[in-house]
Amino acid sequence: MGEAEKYLDLPLEDVLGDRFGRYSKYIIQERALPDARDGLKPVQRRILYAMLKDGNTSDKPFRKAAKTVGNVIGNYHPHGDSSVYEAMVRMSQEWKVRNLLIEMHGNNGSIDGDPPAAMRYTEARLSSIAQELLQDIEKETVEFIPNFDDTQEEPVVLPAMYPNLLVNGSTGISSGYATDIPPHNLNEVIDAAIMQIDDPECTVQELMTVLRGPDFPTGGIVQGVDGIRKAYETGKGKVVVRAKTDIEDIRGGKQQIVITEVPYEVVKANLVKKMDELRFDKKVEGIAEVRDDTDRTGLRIVIEVKKEADAEGILNYLYKNTDLQVTYNFNMVAIHNRTPQLLGLKQLLHSYITHQKEVVTNRSRHELRKAKERQHIVEGLKKAISILDEVIETIRSSKDKKDAKNNLISRFEFSEPQAEAIVTLQLYRLTNTDITTLDNESNELAKEIEKLERILSSEKNLFAVIKKDLKKIKKTYGDERRTVIEEKIQELKIDLEVMVPSEDVIVSVTKEGYVKRTSLRSYSSSKNERPGMKETDDLIYFNELNTTDTLLLFTKKGQYLYMPIHELPDIRWKDNGQHVGNIVQLDREDELLKAIAVREFTEDSNLLFFTKNGMAKKTSLQAYKAQRYSKALVAVKVKENDEVVNVEMTNGNEEVFIGTKLGYGLRFLESEVSLVGQRAAGVKGINLKDGDEVINGLTFDLSKEEQAVIGLITQRGSMKKMPIQEFETSTRAKRGLVMLRELKSKPHQVVGLEKFETNDVIAVQTENEEVTHIETSILRNTDRYSNGSFVVDTKKNGDVSEAWKYTSHIKTEEQE
Repeated sequence: MGEAEKYLDLPLEDVLGDRFGRYSKYIIQERALPDARDGLKPVQRRILYAMLKDGNTSDKPFRKAAKTVGNVIGNYHPHGDSSVYEAMVRMSQEWKVRNLLIEMHGNNGSIDGDPPAAMRYTEARLSSIAQELLQDIEKETVEFIPNFDDTQEEPVVLPAMYPNLLVNGSTGISSGYATDIPPHNLNEVIDAAIMQIDDPECTVQELMTVLRGPDFPTGGIVQGVDGIRKAYETGKGKVVVRAKTDIEDIRGGKQQIVITEVPYEVVKANLVKKMDELRFDKKVEGIAEVRDDTDRTGLRIVIEVKKEADAEGILNYLYKNTDLQVTYNFNMVAIHNRTPQLLGLKQLLHSYITHQKEVVTNRSRHELRKAKERQHIVEGLKKAISILDEVIETIRSSKDKKDAKNNLISRFEFSEPQAEAIVTLQLYRLTNTDITTLDNESNELAKEIEKLERILSSEKNLFAVIKKDLKKIKKTYGDERRTVIEEKIQELKIDLEVMVPSEDVIVSVTKEGYVKRTSLRSYSSSKNERPGMKETDDLIYFNELNTTDTLLLFTKKGQYLYMPIHELPDIRWKDNGQHVGNIVQLDREDELLKAIAVREFTEDSNLLFFTKNGMAKKTSLQAYKAQRYSKALVAVKVKENDEVVNVEMTNGNEEVFIGTKLGYGLRFLESEVSLVGQRAAGVKGINLKDGDEVINGLTFDLSKEEQAVIGLITQRGSMKKMPIQEFETSTRAKRGLVMLRELKSKPHQVVGLEKFETNDVIAVQTENEEVTHIETSILRNTDRYSNGSFVVDTKKNGDVSEAWKYTSHIKTEEQE
């Protein structure tokens, strides 16, 4: 063979595919998934078998766990000791396993997720029900294969005298497959198996009359019979598992919620911690304290409820937002005929029954063979005793054992096994070995042989044996169901009133995006000072709202943030708020424009959006009620180089006024803008000249406001106000009427346009960032053609860059 042939030139994907395929097959078959027949994964089967071989059984004293682990690794399972010990511990934890397979002394972990003590400290032995899994393994009931180093044999599967896969369930993840089979009640599983033996054609519906659903070791309540049925039919389905709770009245007219059972696989300590965090973060109001009163008598978590609070509502909130209620997804995958399969209840029971038929047949064959062999020997002994003196004579006159056997065979026609039995018979046995004892034994054996032959000759008799064995197990180990099963999944409706005590608060939003709510106490003690904020910042919203309201914050890029008031950070008036970016994800370049408070999202209110390029869009307020609001949501579709300039809440019968930078104003009826969906872009509101842009869009309800006044500020520091009647009503998408007199040199341009009400204050910012506050009451109304009065010295501070309306409640420095 030349050098060239030593190397295979293969494409990488073939090699990788092949190797990963082999690895996956190994993981699936030999590690992560249970066998459909005995419900065990290889490591569990090896632990139980090693303990049996070592005599570490339930009728003997406990033995160090480390010794068992060493045995398992040394003889059957050449993997890490921790994985073996963890598997061993799990089989001994009564909150994980419905019928314990291993009894353990010492710390074997807890439902709080505490780790077990190291294996050198703990002791273990097989539980008696685990011995039922191993029952008759020495009677050639199951196939054995060589272990990893070919020094011993190990079983491929255990005889399993009860359907362990359903009783103890299983969970595991391999490559490409995962499995989740919940534990069930032993009595019910055995009844279902017997029903299936009696009537192989029975339906899942019929089986469910005896096997009602999962029965978790931790109890709890399972809701959703339809989910159980679907899982039993297809292997996949989901149910809701919730804790067992009671609402108790305690002294002082208060109530407390007491939890005595938690859902399966939930770590109690984490659950208690989470509930206490909800209390601490005021996510749900009305919880006075959460404490864990669990002791040796049993699990008990107490949630004390404040005096006025609604315990039922709080409980529903906890079901929804903590692991007090979890969904359990059935995914019943097991190894069946050496391949992973998704099995329904019928197939699981069928594969168990088929396995039992094999086990019982093999056991009967083994026992029959042994009985026939013994029968043969008893016949020999009977014959030998009837001619005892000659037999002794023959043995005495022989040279050695072999010669004696040959002489017995040739002289009296004994068979080889009979001669062996006679030669090895101890002398003292001759004292009481009379013919009647042997006759009795012979008759017993004859009966036994007849019985075994009957079993082997008919399936009906075979099934009778299986059923008898199962009933015996049921009688010995069966116990009451722990989990309650309820037909329907309860819809959790949570009143906002439950979680949020109705409380009036002051809400403020600043230009740079800081929000907060402040208690009325903190606000009133501040004696009308400005709220805490950065030097460069200013308020854009300030109002008294209720914690049950919602604040909608709109941005220039057409997005909005949905903020329930009760979720806003509660911060003192003097301290800075929290940036919205910390509460809701928002684009870096985007900025806040407007805040609108909403009490109820009704159908008869609309939001009207105005953009810089003259678009107007109207959408029903209801479209902005959000279910999920962890990030900014789309409020209006805005083109690339456009941005939102204002949002107003309207009632559908208002008038609209749009003002532009070059001094055009257009008045039309709101009804001209038709209602569109939340993500739409809207219609043209005003027809702009080249180089012009919308400064603001306003709405007026003239049925309520006789004194509707429009005010504007120009870049030259001039301000004017005009009654809306100066503009006659036109239609949308027109150019509009002039609001300023034309000047040849340095014409005025509008930088701010607002609706002026009686005690409004306007904040005017100039290019060097000086802010001046001007009260609108100092101005008198003018017509459309004046250029207003100068209110800001632009020579000193530069042109006016922007202006906005200041909330009237707070005094400015100038007013003080």
